[in-house]
Amino acid sequence: MKPALREQILTIMAAIPPGRVTTYGRIAAMTEGGTPRLVARALRELPDDHGLPWFRVITASRRVAEHPGAIEQRERLVAEGVLFDSRGRVPPEAMWP
Repeated sequence: MKPALREQILTIMAAIPPGRVTTYGRIAAMTEGGTPRLVARALRELPDDHGLPWFRVITASRRVAEHPGAIEQRERLVAEGVLFDSRGRVPPEAMWP
């Protein structure tokens, strides 16, 4: 991945406010040449001590993706006041931007 694209992805992710979420696809659409898979890759490759709100990025179906940190992601979102319906989806009003 080109460093400029990675920087765009991380900058957008850093701007997601607490209590809100966005999708891999929405972040990709805000970049120059990004795709949802490249956004996921950028998140996967973050160093352990990054401090970025990776947990605010969810799937297009408004669910937490299946990955090793999914339980932690959901817990962090709930702690910020993000609600989930009975099917595990985030309500549309929690979406950013």
